[in-house]
Amino acid sequence: MERIRPRRAPYSASRRRFRPRLLPALLAALAWQAGPVAAAAAPPDLASFALEDLLRMEVYSASKFQQKASEAPSAVTVITAEEIKAYGHRTLADILRSIRGVYVSYDRNYSYVGVRGFGRPGDYNTRLLLLLDGYRLNDNVYDGALVGTDFILDVDLIERVEFVPGPGSAIYGNNALFGVINVITKQGRQLGGAEVSAELASHDTWKGRASYGRRFDNGLDLLLSVGRYDSQGQDLFFPEFNGTAVGLDHDRADNVYGKFAFGDFTLALAHADRKKGVPTASYGQDFNDPRANTVDRQSFFDLKYQRALSDQLELTGRAYYGLYHYTGDYIYSGVDNRDRTNGRWWGAEVKLLHTAFKGHKLVYGGEYQRDLQRDQANYDLDPYAAYLDDRRQSERWALYLQDEYSLSERTLLNAGLRFDRSAEGHNSVNPRLGLIHQWDDTTTWKILYGTAFRAPDAYELYYIAYGPPDQLANPNLRPEKIKTYELVLEKVIGSDIRLTASAYHYAIEDLIEQETLPSGDLQFNNIAQAEADGLEFEAERRWADGSQLRASYTWQLAQRQDGTWLDNSPRHLAKLNWSQPVLGKRWRSGLELQYIGSRRTSHPGISAGSSVVTNLTLTSQKLAPGLEVTAGVYNLFDQRYADPGSDQHSQAMLRQDGRTWRLKLTYRF
Repeated sequence: MERIRPRRAPYSASRRRFRPRLLPALLAALAWQAGPVAAAAAPPDLASFALEDLLRMEVYSASKFQQKASEAPSAVTVITAEEIKAYGHRTLADILRSIRGVYVSYDRNYSYVGVRGFGRPGDYNTRLLLLLDGYRLNDNVYDGALVGTDFILDVDLIERVEFVPGPGSAIYGNNALFGVINVITKQGRQLGGAEVSAELASHDTWKGRASYGRRFDNGLDLLLSVGRYDSQGQDLFFPEFNGTAVGLDHDRADNVYGKFAFGDFTLALAHADRKKGVPTASYGQDFNDPRANTVDRQSFFDLKYQRALSDQLELTGRAYYGLYHYTGDYIYSGVDNRDRTNGRWWGAEVKLLHTAFKGHKLVYGGEYQRDLQRDQANYDLDPYAAYLDDRRQSERWALYLQDEYSLSERTLLNAGLRFDRSAEGHNSVNPRLGLIHQWDDTTTWKILYGTAFRAPDAYELYYIAYGPPDQLANPNLRPEKIKTYELVLEKVIGSDIRLTASAYHYAIEDLIEQETLPSGDLQFNNIAQAEADGLEFEAERRWADGSQLRASYTWQLAQRQDGTWLDNSPRHLAKLNWSQPVLGKRWRSGLELQYIGSRRTSHPGISAGSSVVTNLTLTSQKLAPGLEVTAGVYNLFDQRYADPGSDQHSQAMLRQDGRTWRLKLTYRF
């Protein structure tokens, strides 16, 4: 052999004050051309939500029970369905881009989420825990999380997204290193009937969805949905190859989702299947071969039981079964080399919420997961030659305890502790402490400390490739560990302004990275210590007419202990989201600006420059009975920018899309 076997591809209210009128003439023209407005029933929009409602908003994900966001042991961000619609977010990755301190990179195959300066190329989103209504979506081979067009759910079915930055291992365990993303789905009664949508977009892209939701007289709440996305993509020129990849940027995804809630039981079923062309010739494969592609399939079954056993005791239990399948076709010297992965698992969780002791809210429970398959294989198709056939089973379990203790009327102490036994037999104990003090009726301080871990995944431990150089397995890898310290200030001014500020310090030990050994071979090892310091600021204001402004700025410095700046780690992030009614309340505009500072690439001496991307969306409020129209322009000013490539790319930087558009029609009946 004269090449390395390909590594697994990465996943990839109401005061009258001055307010700016950010309404380009373009919006009025678009609204005028759409024609007369007819009254129609429509779901709630941003105009129906005052800031006071947001301040009273409850979140679940920070502590595994409902609590006011101001009392959660984290600076939780909530993105609602109304915001998703107003700003024209197309994928979960788009939603995450709008959150302070978060940035997303795209390598024309998978989307990578960076948090507080950590967005290591090729980490497959393993250092974030992704949940769907509390069900863990990270697979059991790569521990990866899919957030792009490969996400398992259509974003139109999302009620809200809760993002909990910081360590979550004290309550969630493995992968909750930098944060927890919990996607909360809508209920059938929120649809109240059938709904279909169709959209057209740039690059020969179309998407369709059909959904039905209803709450029946017997109490059954039903939600069913099926969707398809298809994009021909672009022909992309790469100067590194002095050539154009033709027809290789294609993307097709199908998804099916069902949720049935009756009494104390909720059953959720989902399946997604996505095939993506690979135009970048990653992993040193032949350039511009139409056979290069990746396929990701994921399915799950999740049965949840929740019941109040008494006024002071609530029981929650869940049982689940999950599947993940990956296929990657990589072409070398005309030969199709295939990577295959099969993951299959089942598990259960039992949790008790106990409030019998005065001033205490206790959560305690346990989890168990049995990994039936963690299989990896690599082989050439024709002529056939096998290089890897690794088949494994394992199990993991955990016990956790958390107490929210009221020290006084204005002060809470949130203390948690969790013990995890990982699939490879590693033991990890992680505490979390949060002191939350309401200084006065408008000011809350939070002092937070926590640790978290990420166990090495099966790919890092057992994947073998033959070169030269060879990629060697390393079953002796240790878990990554992190300690975090954070100070949060939340301030309300008047009845319509909310401010959030935080300062944090992270310290990571045993960071897992791939290195070149003295022999010239490659291997994953615990070779790096890293730390990060940062400041985050966010301001939010809402007006009585439904206008909304949210702006944030983040300064972050993530580096190794020797002072080396981490790859794909911007020092500065700034975001602005502005939404308001247009032409009365017939339409709503959504303007989004996202600034990201320069970032180092994995290629020495080369950096991706800073950029500002502007997105503009116009959504009808009452165009016709049951009909809703959304028109969006993304990267409005055609900003030229690129994301850093990673080690598997010949390209130091991968250019991102210029100006694109989307037109979407939704009809309810």
